Amino acid sequence: MSKNQSQSMGIFARYLSLWVLLCMIAGLVLGNLSPTFFHTLANIEVAQINLTVAALIWVMILPMLLKIDYTSLHKVWQHKRGIMVTVGVNWLVKPFSMALLGWFFIYHVFSDYLDPLQWDSYYAGLIILAAAPCTAMVFVWSKLSDGDADFTLTQVALNDTVMVFAFAPIVGVLLGVASIHVPWDTLLLSVLLYIVVPVVVAFFWRGYLLKYASLQLTLNRLDPYSMLALLLMIILLFGFQGQQIVAQPLVILMLAIPIIIQVYFTSALAYGLNKRLGVAHCIAAPSALIGASNFFELAVATAIALFGFESGAALATVVGVLVEVPVMLSVVAIVNRSKAWYEGV
Repeated sequence: MSKNQSQSMGIFARYLSLWVLLCMIAGLVLGNLSPTFFHTLANIEVAQINLTVAALIWVMILPMLLKIDYTSLHKVWQHKRGIMVTVGVNWLVKPFSMALLGWFFIYHVFSDYLDPLQWDSYYAGLIILAAAPCTAMVFVWSKLSDGDADFTLTQVALNDTVMVFAFAPIVGVLLGVASIHVPWDTLLLSVLLYIVVPVVVAFFWRGYLLKYASLQLTLNRLDPYSMLALLLMIILLFGFQGQQIVAQPLVILMLAIPIIIQVYFTSALAYGLNKRLGVAHCIAAPSALIGASNFFELAVATAIALFGFESGAALATVVGVLVEVPVMLSVVAIVNRSKAWYEGV
Protein backbone atom coordinates (compact mmCIF):
# COMPACT_ATOMS: atom_id res chain seq x y z
CA MET A 1 0.00 0.00 0.00
CA SER A 2 1.39 3.41 -0.95
CA LYS A 3 2.02 6.09 1.68
CA ASN A 4 -0.78 8.29 0.30
CA GLN A 5 -3.18 5.36 0.17
CA SER A 6 -2.29 4.41 3.74
CA GLN A 7 -2.88 7.98 4.93
CA SER A 8 -6.22 8.09 3.10
CA MET A 9 -7.32 4.84 4.76
CA GLY A 10 -6.24 6.23 8.14
CA ILE A 11 -8.36 9.34 7.68
CA PHE A 12 -11.22 7.20 6.41
CA ALA A 13 -11.10 4.87 9.42
CA ARG A 14 -10.80 7.79 11.86
CA TYR A 15 -14.04 9.33 10.61
CA LEU A 16 -15.85 6.04 9.93
CA SER A 17 -18.76 7.00 12.20
CA LEU A 18 -19.32 10.13 10.12
CA TRP A 19 -19.28 8.18 6.85
CA VAL A 20 -21.74 5.66 8.28
CA LEU A 21 -24.10 8.44 9.39
CA LEU A 22 -23.88 10.12 5.97
CA CYS A 23 -24.59 6.81 4.24
CA MET A 24 -27.63 6.21 6.45
CA ILE A 25 -28.97 9.65 5.55
CA ALA A 26 -28.12 9.13 1.87
CA GLY A 27 -29.93 5.79 1.82
CA LEU A 28 -32.98 7.26 3.53
CA VAL A 29 -33.12 10.22 1.12
CA LEU A 30 -32.46 8.17 -2.01
CA GLY A 31 -34.94 5.51 -0.95
CA ASN A 32 -37.67 8.13 -0.86
CA LEU A 33 -36.55 9.98 -3.99
CA SER A 34 -36.06 6.85 -6.14
CA PRO A 35 -38.24 4.13 -4.60
CA THR A 36 -38.64 2.25 -7.88
CA PHE A 37 -34.89 1.84 -8.26
CA PHE A 38 -34.49 0.46 -4.73
CA HIS A 39 -37.55 -1.78 -5.09
CA THR A 40 -35.98 -3.24 -8.22
CA LEU A 41 -32.73 -3.93 -6.39
CA ALA A 42 -34.62 -5.34 -3.40
CA ASN A 43 -36.41 -7.81 -5.67
CA ILE A 44 -33.17 -9.28 -7.01
CA GLU A 45 -33.18 -12.12 -4.52
CA VAL A 46 -33.21 -15.88 -4.13
CA ALA A 47 -34.77 -17.48 -1.03
CA GLN A 48 -35.01 -14.07 0.71
CA ILE A 49 -31.29 -13.43 0.12
CA ASN A 50 -30.69 -10.20 -1.77
CA LEU A 51 -28.03 -10.87 -4.37
CA THR A 52 -26.83 -7.25 -4.50
CA VAL A 53 -26.19 -7.27 -0.75
CA ALA A 54 -24.64 -10.74 -1.06
CA ALA A 55 -22.16 -9.43 -3.66
CA LEU A 56 -21.17 -6.57 -1.35
CA ILE A 57 -20.75 -8.99 1.55
CA TRP A 58 -18.43 -11.09 -0.60
CA VAL A 59 -16.23 -8.04 -1.23
CA MET A 60 -16.17 -7.39 2.52
CA ILE A 61 -15.42 -10.91 3.75
CA LEU A 62 -12.91 -12.19 1.19
CA PRO A 63 -9.96 -10.22 2.67
CA MET A 64 -10.70 -11.81 6.05
CA LEU A 65 -10.93 -15.30 4.53
CA LEU A 66 -7.65 -14.80 2.68
CA LYS A 67 -5.90 -14.29 6.02
CA ILE A 68 -6.94 -17.72 7.29
CA ASP A 69 -4.25 -20.39 7.47
CA TYR A 70 -6.45 -23.34 6.55
CA THR A 71 -3.74 -25.83 7.49
CA SER A 72 -3.87 -24.64 11.11
CA LEU A 73 -7.62 -24.73 11.74
CA HIS A 74 -7.25 -27.86 13.87
CA LYS A 75 -5.38 -25.73 16.42
CA VAL A 76 -8.42 -23.53 17.08
CA TRP A 77 -9.58 -25.83 19.90
CA GLN A 78 -6.85 -24.27 22.04
CA HIS A 79 -9.26 -21.33 22.22
CA LYS A 80 -12.00 -23.53 23.70
CA ARG A 81 -12.83 -20.98 26.42
CA GLY A 82 -13.65 -18.36 23.78
CA ILE A 83 -15.70 -20.92 21.86
CA MET A 84 -17.68 -21.89 24.97
CA VAL A 85 -18.39 -18.24 25.78
CA THR A 86 -19.66 -17.51 22.28
CA VAL A 87 -21.85 -20.61 22.08
CA GLY A 88 -23.21 -20.00 25.58
CA VAL A 89 -24.08 -16.36 24.92
CA ASN A 90 -25.59 -17.14 21.49
CA TRP A 91 -27.83 -19.98 22.58
CA LEU A 92 -28.32 -19.78 26.35
CA VAL A 93 -28.50 -16.02 26.86
CA LYS A 94 -29.33 -14.11 23.70
CA PRO A 95 -32.81 -15.45 22.77
CA PHE A 96 -33.98 -15.50 26.39
CA SER A 97 -32.69 -12.02 27.19
CA MET A 98 -34.53 -10.71 24.12
CA ALA A 99 -37.68 -12.45 25.33
CA LEU A 100 -37.39 -10.47 28.57
CA LEU A 101 -36.56 -7.19 26.81
CA GLY A 102 -39.35 -7.68 24.27
CA TRP A 103 -41.90 -8.41 26.99
CA PHE A 104 -40.79 -5.36 28.98
CA PHE A 105 -40.80 -2.87 26.10
CA ILE A 106 -43.61 -4.16 23.85
CA TYR A 107 -46.17 -5.05 26.52
CA HIS A 108 -45.32 -2.40 29.09
CA VAL A 109 -43.08 0.59 28.25
CA PHE A 110 -44.39 1.18 24.70
CA SER A 111 -47.78 -0.54 24.95
CA ASP A 112 -49.71 2.75 24.78
CA TYR A 113 -47.98 3.73 21.54
CA LEU A 114 -48.11 0.44 19.63
CA ASP A 115 -51.13 -1.21 18.01
CA PRO A 116 -52.35 -3.86 20.53
CA LEU A 117 -53.22 -6.15 17.61
CA GLN A 118 -49.54 -6.18 16.67
CA TRP A 119 -48.02 -6.65 20.13
CA ASP A 120 -47.61 -10.43 19.77
CA SER A 121 -46.30 -10.07 16.23
CA TYR A 122 -43.69 -7.45 17.19
CA TYR A 123 -42.62 -9.63 20.11
CA ALA A 124 -42.31 -12.68 17.86
CA GLY A 125 -40.14 -10.75 15.40
CA LEU A 126 -37.73 -9.75 18.15
CA ILE A 127 -37.47 -13.36 19.35
CA ILE A 128 -36.84 -14.70 15.83
CA LEU A 129 -34.15 -12.09 15.27
CA ALA A 130 -32.33 -12.93 18.50
CA ALA A 131 -32.44 -16.68 17.86
CA ALA A 132 -30.59 -16.38 14.55
CA PRO A 133 -26.83 -15.75 15.08
CA CYS A 134 -24.95 -14.00 12.30
CA THR A 135 -23.24 -15.92 9.50
CA ALA A 136 -21.60 -13.46 7.10
CA MET A 137 -21.09 -10.04 8.63
CA VAL A 138 -19.20 -11.54 11.56
CA PHE A 139 -16.18 -11.81 9.27
CA VAL A 140 -16.35 -8.06 8.71
CA TRP A 141 -16.64 -7.23 12.42
CA SER A 142 -13.78 -9.60 13.24
CA LYS A 143 -11.56 -8.06 10.57
CA LEU A 144 -12.25 -4.53 11.85
CA SER A 145 -11.34 -5.57 15.40
CA ASP A 146 -8.18 -7.49 14.42
CA GLY A 147 -9.83 -10.72 15.47
CA ASP A 148 -8.27 -14.14 14.93
CA ALA A 149 -9.43 -15.19 11.46
CA ASP A 150 -9.13 -18.93 12.13
CA PHE A 151 -11.21 -18.66 15.30
CA THR A 152 -13.87 -16.59 13.53
CA LEU A 153 -14.35 -19.08 10.70
CA THR A 154 -14.48 -22.05 13.08
CA GLN A 155 -16.93 -20.29 15.40
CA VAL A 156 -19.25 -19.28 12.56
CA ALA A 157 -19.25 -22.83 11.19
CA LEU A 158 -20.04 -24.19 14.68
CA ASN A 159 -22.85 -21.66 15.15
CA ASP A 160 -24.39 -22.63 11.82
CA THR A 161 -24.29 -26.29 12.80
CA VAL A 162 -25.99 -25.58 16.13
CA MET A 163 -28.54 -23.35 14.38
CA VAL A 164 -29.76 -26.23 12.20
CA PHE A 165 -30.86 -28.09 15.34
CA ALA A 166 -31.56 -25.34 17.89
CA PHE A 167 -33.19 -22.44 16.00
CA ALA A 168 -36.69 -23.91 15.60
CA PRO A 169 -36.96 -25.45 19.11
CA ILE A 170 -35.84 -22.25 20.87
CA VAL A 171 -38.20 -20.05 18.84
CA GLY A 172 -40.99 -22.57 19.38
CA VAL A 173 -40.49 -22.65 23.15
CA LEU A 174 -40.32 -18.86 23.51
CA LEU A 175 -43.33 -18.21 21.29
CA GLY A 176 -45.36 -21.19 22.45
CA VAL A 177 -45.68 -22.43 18.88
CA ALA A 178 -45.73 -26.20 18.44
CA SER A 179 -44.37 -26.18 14.90
CA ILE A 180 -42.00 -23.56 13.51
CA HIS A 181 -41.56 -23.33 9.75
CA VAL A 182 -37.83 -22.91 9.16
CA PRO A 183 -36.99 -21.48 5.71
CA TRP A 184 -34.42 -24.18 4.97
CA ASP A 185 -33.75 -22.77 1.50
CA THR A 186 -32.65 -19.46 3.08
CA LEU A 187 -30.56 -21.16 5.76
CA LEU A 188 -28.80 -23.60 3.46
CA LEU A 189 -28.25 -21.10 0.66
CA SER A 190 -26.78 -18.61 3.13
CA VAL A 191 -24.32 -21.19 4.44
CA LEU A 192 -23.39 -22.11 0.87
CA LEU A 193 -23.17 -18.50 -0.30
CA TYR A 194 -21.46 -16.93 2.70
CA ILE A 195 -19.25 -19.75 3.99
CA VAL A 196 -18.72 -22.73 1.67
CA VAL A 197 -18.18 -20.95 -1.64
CA PRO A 198 -16.11 -17.97 -0.40
CA VAL A 199 -13.98 -20.29 1.79
CA VAL A 200 -13.22 -22.52 -1.19
CA VAL A 201 -12.43 -19.47 -3.35
CA ALA A 202 -10.23 -17.97 -0.62
CA PHE A 203 -8.42 -21.29 -0.05
CA PHE A 204 -7.28 -21.63 -3.66
CA TRP A 205 -6.70 -17.89 -4.13
CA ARG A 206 -4.56 -17.78 -0.98
CA GLY A 207 -2.47 -20.69 -2.25
CA TYR A 208 -1.90 -18.90 -5.54
CA LEU A 209 -0.96 -15.62 -3.83
CA LEU A 210 1.44 -17.34 -1.42
CA LYS A 211 3.10 -19.11 -4.34
CA TYR A 212 3.90 -15.74 -5.92
CA ALA A 213 4.51 -13.93 -2.59
CA SER A 214 1.75 -11.41 -3.25
CA LEU A 215 -0.74 -12.12 -0.44
CA GLN A 216 -0.08 -8.96 1.57
CA LEU A 217 -0.06 -6.79 -1.54
CA THR A 218 -3.45 -8.18 -2.56
CA LEU A 219 -4.87 -7.66 0.94
CA ASN A 220 -3.71 -4.04 0.90
CA ARG A 221 -5.38 -3.49 -2.46
CA LEU A 222 -8.63 -5.12 -1.36
CA ASP A 223 -9.00 -3.18 1.90
CA PRO A 224 -10.35 0.07 0.37
CA TYR A 225 -12.91 -1.87 -1.67
CA SER A 226 -13.96 -3.79 1.42
CA MET A 227 -14.72 -0.57 3.32
CA LEU A 228 -16.47 0.94 0.29
CA ALA A 229 -18.68 -2.16 0.04
CA LEU A 230 -19.63 -1.73 3.71
CA LEU A 231 -20.76 1.86 3.13
CA LEU A 232 -22.64 0.95 -0.06
CA MET A 233 -24.48 -1.77 1.84
CA ILE A 234 -25.59 0.76 4.47
CA ILE A 235 -26.97 2.97 1.69
CA LEU A 236 -28.80 -0.02 0.20
CA LEU A 237 -30.30 -1.22 3.48
CA PHE A 238 -31.62 2.21 4.38
CA GLY A 239 -32.70 2.79 0.78
CA PHE A 240 -34.71 -0.43 0.77
CA GLN A 241 -36.62 0.71 3.87
CA GLY A 242 -36.57 4.46 3.22
CA GLN A 243 -40.33 4.81 2.73
CA GLN A 244 -41.05 2.54 5.69
CA ILE A 245 -38.87 4.63 7.99
CA VAL A 246 -40.56 7.88 6.94
CA ALA A 247 -44.04 6.32 7.21
CA GLN A 248 -43.70 5.07 10.79
CA PRO A 249 -40.54 6.40 12.40
CA LEU A 250 -41.84 6.14 15.98
CA VAL A 251 -42.68 2.43 15.68
CA ILE A 252 -39.27 1.72 14.17
CA LEU A 253 -37.55 3.65 16.96
CA MET A 254 -39.49 1.75 19.64
CA LEU A 255 -38.61 -1.60 18.09
CA ALA A 256 -34.98 -0.56 17.72
CA ILE A 257 -34.51 0.20 21.43
CA PRO A 258 -34.71 -3.41 22.78
CA ILE A 259 -32.58 -4.61 19.86
CA ILE A 260 -29.87 -2.03 20.59
CA ILE A 261 -29.91 -2.76 24.32
CA GLN A 262 -29.56 -6.47 23.65
CA VAL A 263 -26.61 -5.95 21.28
CA TYR A 264 -24.70 -4.00 23.92
CA PHE A 265 -25.71 -6.39 26.71
CA THR A 266 -24.70 -9.61 24.93
CA SER A 267 -21.46 -8.18 23.53
CA ALA A 268 -20.49 -6.78 26.96
CA LEU A 269 -21.33 -10.09 28.62
CA ALA A 270 -19.21 -12.12 26.17
CA TYR A 271 -16.37 -9.60 26.31
CA GLY A 272 -16.37 -9.57 30.11
CA LEU A 273 -16.56 -13.36 30.42
CA ASN A 274 -13.62 -13.75 28.04
CA LYS A 275 -11.57 -11.28 30.07
CA ARG A 276 -12.38 -13.11 33.28
CA LEU A 277 -11.36 -16.41 31.71
CA GLY A 278 -8.05 -14.99 30.49
CA VAL A 279 -8.86 -15.24 26.78
CA ALA A 280 -6.66 -13.27 24.36
CA HIS A 281 -8.14 -10.05 22.95
CA CYS A 282 -7.92 -11.33 19.36
CA ILE A 283 -10.32 -14.12 20.43
CA ALA A 284 -12.46 -12.09 22.84
CA ALA A 285 -13.20 -9.41 20.22
CA PRO A 286 -14.79 -11.71 17.61
CA SER A 287 -16.38 -13.76 20.41
CA ALA A 288 -18.20 -10.66 21.68
CA LEU A 289 -19.17 -9.57 18.18
CA ILE A 290 -20.40 -13.02 17.11
CA GLY A 291 -22.51 -13.17 20.26
CA ALA A 292 -24.20 -9.85 19.49
CA SER A 293 -24.89 -9.82 15.73
CA ASN A 294 -27.81 -11.42 13.89
CA PHE A 295 -28.53 -13.55 10.82
CA PHE A 296 -31.05 -11.11 9.39
CA GLU A 297 -31.86 -13.01 6.16
CA LEU A 298 -33.03 -16.05 8.11
CA ALA A 299 -34.89 -13.89 10.64
CA VAL A 300 -36.77 -11.94 7.96
CA ALA A 301 -37.62 -15.07 5.99
CA THR A 302 -38.89 -16.89 9.09
CA ALA A 303 -41.00 -13.92 10.21
CA ILE A 304 -42.58 -13.62 6.76
CA ALA A 305 -43.23 -17.38 6.56
CA LEU A 306 -44.92 -17.43 9.98
CA PHE A 307 -46.74 -14.10 10.08
CA GLY A 308 -46.82 -12.63 6.58
CA PHE A 309 -45.00 -9.90 4.70
CA GLU A 310 -47.01 -7.02 6.21
CA SER A 311 -46.83 -8.29 9.79
CA GLY A 312 -45.31 -6.62 12.81
CA ALA A 313 -42.92 -9.57 13.08
CA ALA A 314 -41.54 -8.89 9.61
CA LEU A 315 -41.16 -5.20 10.48
CA ALA A 316 -39.31 -6.02 13.72
CA THR A 317 -36.79 -8.19 11.87
CA VAL A 318 -36.32 -5.47 9.25
CA VAL A 319 -35.58 -2.98 12.03
CA GLY A 320 -32.93 -5.45 13.14
CA VAL A 321 -31.40 -5.20 9.67
CA LEU A 322 -31.28 -1.39 9.89
CA VAL A 323 -29.80 -1.41 13.39
CA GLU A 324 -27.24 -4.16 12.74
CA VAL A 325 -24.51 -2.32 10.84
CA PRO A 326 -24.28 1.05 12.65
CA VAL A 327 -24.68 -0.48 16.12
CA MET A 328 -22.21 -3.30 15.48
CA LEU A 329 -19.69 -0.76 14.19
CA SER A 330 -20.04 1.08 17.50
CA VAL A 331 -19.36 -2.19 19.34
CA VAL A 332 -16.27 -2.72 17.17
CA ALA A 333 -15.08 0.76 18.16
CA ILE A 334 -15.61 0.02 21.87
CA VAL A 335 -13.75 -3.29 21.63
CA ASN A 336 -10.84 -1.65 19.80
CA ARG A 337 -10.56 1.32 22.15
CA SER A 338 -10.74 -0.85 25.26
CA LYS A 339 -7.93 -3.20 24.21
CA ALA A 340 -5.46 -1.64 26.67
CA TRP A 341 -8.00 -2.05 29.50
CA TYR A 342 -8.73 -5.62 28.46
CA GLU A 343 -5.06 -6.58 28.43
CA GLY A 344 -4.42 -4.73 31.68
CA VAL A 345 -1.91 -2.37 30.09
